[in-house]
Amino acid sequence: MTLATPSPRKPDTGPLKKGWTTGACAAAAAAAAWRAMSTGDFSDTVTIHLPRGETPTFTLATKILGTDFACAGVVKDAGDDPDVTHGLEIITDVQKGRRGTGVTFSAGEGVGTVTLKGLPLAVGEPAINPGPRQQITEAITRMARELKGHEAETPDVRVTISIPGGQDVALKTMNGRLGIQGGLSVLGTTGIVVPYSCSSWIHAIHRGIDVARAQNLDHVLASTGRTSEQAASQQLDLSGAALIDMGDFAGGLFKYLRTHPLAHLTLAGGFAKLVKLSQGSMDLHSSRSQVDFEQLADVLARLGGDRNTVAQVRTANTAMEVLELAGDSAPELASLIARQAREVALATLAGGTQVTVWVYDRSGNLVGTSA
Repeated sequence: MTLATPSPRKPDTGPLKKGWTTGACAAAAAAAAWRAMSTGDFSDTVTIHLPRGETPTFTLATKILGTDFACAGVVKDAGDDPDVTHGLEIITDVQKGRRGTGVTFSAGEGVGTVTLKGLPLAVGEPAINPGPRQQITEAITRMARELKGHEAETPDVRVTISIPGGQDVALKTMNGRLGIQGGLSVLGTTGIVVPYSCSSWIHAIHRGIDVARAQNLDHVLASTGRTSEQAASQQLDLSGAALIDMGDFAGGLFKYLRTHPLAHLTLAGGFAKLVKLSQGSMDLHSSRSQVDFEQLADVLARLGGDRNTVAQVRTANTAMEVLELAGDSAPELASLIARQAREVALATLAGGTQVTVWVYDRSGNLVGTSA
């Protein structure tokens, strides 16, 4: 078992520490609250079972016992992942429900509500995803069976999840674009946060596509960053639901679109990121893919670049330096990169979606297009 208490950010050396999802924290708090309601007392810790067999033990930060309810809180430890919810307390209030209702859910402070179709929850539902709902239900049921015997049924309880400060932290996420208003989503399929897997970002990309499809949108704009998104959105008459913050996860976007197609994708990004995409990289982060300057020099040579400039490109430090070295040939170079990036995208999408690629410089100026 692992003691799930908050840890500092991991230094650059040594293995990265895994963490616990918001859903796992909520499940632990729910199990602890149900146990207190049943026994009249709280323990300092609670152990739960996760879907893949792990049995972490969580320390309780909040313990409140009333006449017909109990409230427990767990401080989220995301391990060494740069999760914006790391250090927030996940508080679960458990109250007795009407007979035959099973476990039902509501959103407390800092937990959002679904307002758009396309998510795996109905409009008006608290943004507590199906995975965490199942984990919470199973945690409460398992606790009931430990206390009352193996044949005990799932209790009839109302579970309210609160995340103090969640509404402010949600502004740093993509929840608003997904139609989740008022706070954070309670996420987590396995219960475990894998450091730097960025699963929540990829999850948001997928849900963004789902929301766009549910709104019957036929055109989305996916961007690698804020500068390119702002510049491209000024040229396109698209709603907020059509804007996808792809970041570095081109593969996550294309692979999901392959099975959930939309008619038209405009891909907007900085020159460096799209050079990497044009060279076949699906993860565009600087730590996980690099610009092949030899290949970029060959591209410039094919465009008629002089020998001295091509030689400088081979030893360039950054892709933007290459664009500057290209001089008058920069628009032609950027447009060729856009066309090559488009071909990579189309090959991954395997049909069904029309793709346009726009390349921007650091100032948000359009410097190349696949069209």
